[in-house]
Amino acid sequence: MAVRTVSVAAHSGTGKTTLTEALLHKSGAISRLGRVEDGTTQSDHTDEEKKHGFSITTGVLRLKHQGTDITVLDTPGYADFVREIRGAVRAADAALILVSGVSGVEVGTERVWATADRFEMPRIVAITKMDRERADFHTMLADVKSSLKGHTAALYLPIGEGPELSGVVNVLTGKASEGAEVPSSMRSVLKEAREGLVDAIVETDDDLMNRYLEGEEVGDDELQAALMKAIHSGALYPVLPVSAATGVGVPELLDLLVGGLRSASERGALTGLDGQTREPSPDAPFSARVWRTSVDPFVGKLAYIRVWSGTLKAGDTVKNTTQDIEIKPAHLYVMNGKDLTEVPELTAGMIGVITKVQDLHTGDTIADPAHPIQYDALWLPEPAHTVALHPVTRQDEDKIGTAMSRLVEEDPTLHFTREAQTGEQLLSGMGDMHTTIAIEKLAALGVNVTTTPPQIPYRETIHATAEAQGKHKKQSGGHGQYGDCKIRIEHGEGYGFRSAVVGGAIPSKYIPSIEKGIQDAMQKGTLAGYPIQDLHVTVLDGSYHDVDSSDIAFRTAGSLALKNALENAKPGLMEPVVLLKVRAPSQFTGDIIGDLQTRRARVQGMEPEGTVITISAVVPQAELQNYSADLRSITGDRGAFSVKPLGYQDVPDHIAKKVIEERRAQLANA
Repeated sequence: MAVRTVSVAAHSGTGKTTLTEALLHKSGAISRLGRVEDGTTQSDHTDEEKKHGFSITTGVLRLKHQGTDITVLDTPGYADFVREIRGAVRAADAALILVSGVSGVEVGTERVWATADRFEMPRIVAITKMDRERADFHTMLADVKSSLKGHTAALYLPIGEGPELSGVVNVLTGKASEGAEVPSSMRSVLKEAREGLVDAIVETDDDLMNRYLEGEEVGDDELQAALMKAIHSGALYPVLPVSAATGVGVPELLDLLVGGLRSASERGALTGLDGQTREPSPDAPFSARVWRTSVDPFVGKLAYIRVWSGTLKAGDTVKNTTQDIEIKPAHLYVMNGKDLTEVPELTAGMIGVITKVQDLHTGDTIADPAHPIQYDALWLPEPAHTVALHPVTRQDEDKIGTAMSRLVEEDPTLHFTREAQTGEQLLSGMGDMHTTIAIEKLAALGVNVTTTPPQIPYRETIHATAEAQGKHKKQSGGHGQYGDCKIRIEHGEGYGFRSAVVGGAIPSKYIPSIEKGIQDAMQKGTLAGYPIQDLHVTVLDGSYHDVDSSDIAFRTAGSLALKNALENAKPGLMEPVVLLKVRAPSQFTGDIIGDLQTRRARVQGMEPEGTVITISAVVPQAELQNYSADLRSITGDRGAFSVKPLGYQDVPDHIAKKVIEERRAQLANA
């Protein structure tokens, strides 16, 4: 049987899961349509998805149409779940990109389109929700053409729009969908659309182009064949209107998934990191990539694989070439919704599941040990949103490390760390929704936590040069303690230490001890007890005692010298800053910049691209504590952002004063 694997991707709210449900129903894979609102769809089956009413994981659904086995990967719309989105796109042979007939191209649309571009994936564009009030196919088609890179053309037009939607008509043949009629008022629009489609088709075929320009008539059969070839290769992206709620356009979309999109065997050879290639054939040596992992409370760990070449049979020994470990999967499965079905083998083009193998991670390559190959790993962005976790009970404290390891293993875009300076346990994800879902999963694992914005890891520095002496002298029974040094401190990038002692005033063996004492004192500055950075120290002079001097005495002296010098070195407070990049529809530019100005941001530039703009700004980390939710509010969930640490900058005096007062009060009550 022919095999197709297609990822369904789009901005949140475009109806991916509802359309997937309609495809399953129309193909006969399910007998009743489920509803996202009721938590009854095949795709959104986890407790978290039912609770929130949107996709969090990628649903793996299977259907058959016209003798073809189609695996549909229904991806989440929220950018927070980028690991699911990118994994599914990489695992598929083609993409179905949805654009709302009411909202048009949004940031999420641009993002998944760019991912599909990166891997040269053929695409179909479906304009959804065409039964809704204010749905406008022609406006959205123009939006697609102007906003998304590549050649797009309408293959179908809607007959009526909004509540008046009654069917679709094939632009090339003029044939209406079953039960619909093309009104005479559409003739001129249909003629213009056909001319545009024919132009788009012949542009993909040099021979047809030459004949067309010479005035030769090109038959519909030739145009249809050239169209399918162009869609297969990704030279042309067809656009069609659909309504999952009424079923209009769904049969045509099913036909296009089979006839238009390439099969697994048609995508061409894949290349490994070392230049080796594998033909996507069941007869080639086996290779596959793990595109996601999850943990089932009953089955255990699940590794979802896309078989790129060859055949894997249950019990075969294969090599995880990424980890250099051999594994032997005892059981193989295919997934449909939440159901696992055991199969004897998985062949090229199939999406399968391996269970209970701990040594498989997202992005790993597995291959025939006799013919090893390694594919590139999945590229995933760094987290953009962080919260501090506070276990509710001592039992939660004991279990949090193990539970978080499980979540991070399942989703590598989650990071769990301990901030050395503040001592806080930090959970970082792609946005506030991402961390919220992770905390709910923690609770399901029996670990309850509260959250707060993380403490900002402020630092202290100096703005003037100063000199000071540090003398430690203590007499007791037996040997006393004596260490004496004079130092100069000055502002400089990073940390620097050197000795300028001459004449043996301090034996060289004690210089390292002085440095240790200085480093001890640098852990707590004099302003608010924050670590000191960007400090250069020179040991100038000192004295010692033949009997009472020791390493510990000079270490203490070094610490005292730095504390004394700081008093006259104009100490100041520093805060971490990040490079913030915000990507959103251009109509929100003013609102975003206005908000950034309230956050002490320095806008670095703006890059318009179609209807979307990317704004870059340097922003203090302290001003971005709730930015994920705030940006969602500003843009109506149509914006996305990333952050990259840039280092530290001085805190303005009026803000520094407040931070120092709060910090001193905190230390006093500790």
